[in-house]
Amino acid sequence: MKKITVLFILATLFVSPLAAQQQTILSSAVDSACYAIGIMNGTGLKESMNQFPGGKYNLNAIAEAFVQVMTDDTQSLLMNLEEAQSYLQAFVMEITIKEAEAAKEEEIRFLAENKSKEGVITTESGLQYKFIQKGEGDKPGLNDNVTVHYTGSLLDGTVFDSSITRGEPQTLTVSRVITGWIELLQLMPLGSKVLAWIPSELGYGAQGSGPIKPNSTLVFELELLGIEVIDSE
Repeated sequence: MKKITVLFILATLFVSPLAAQQQTILSSAVDSACYAIGIMNGTGLKESMNQFPGGKYNLNAIAEAFVQVMTDDTQSLLMNLEEAQSYLQAFVMEITIKEAEAAKEEEIRFLAENKSKEGVITTESGLQYKFIQKGEGDKPGLNDNVTVHYTGSLLDGTVFDSSITRGEPQTLTVSRVITGWIELLQLMPLGSKVLAWIPSELGYGAQGSGPIKPNSTLVFELELLGIEVIDSE
């Protein structure tokens, strides 16, 4: 987690309801510099806290502790720095484990139901996919480069990556992607478009990656646009 450096001006807005209603007055260059620092640190903190585990964070609690530290009000602090670090570490670990367990249970339930839906093919590895459009070209090999368009999302619909949004297809080597993609791409004739559900063990597993939390099932709409055959010899 990024260092929690809440901007001082924003923090003081939570000291009293009256202050929260007042417009900050920048009467000097120092005031303006401090305000700039607040914007910079507040932006970084917001990005970090948007991924805060366990539910919506309490900005008032952050601001209160911040002001107490900045004003040396040690008598009001409910924990010291060492206690705060230990508590936060234990909290994040506990929430992460619970969320991972819940995600795994959801994945098992979803994939069990999804496999019986019309057109869904389930491979031995647990990969599930169905053709939206089946091409008639060759299938790529493990060492080949492919050009694809795709959108990746989670079971709740959250999009975490999309070449379509970027407006440009991506070229990559089949052997250098996640396990689920390696298998899926080699099942797709050129010109195919599929909807695929990749179990977490074929994706980012129990560790997760960025916005992809541990044990997340990945949902991809993937279109194979081109193949560059690479001679492995």
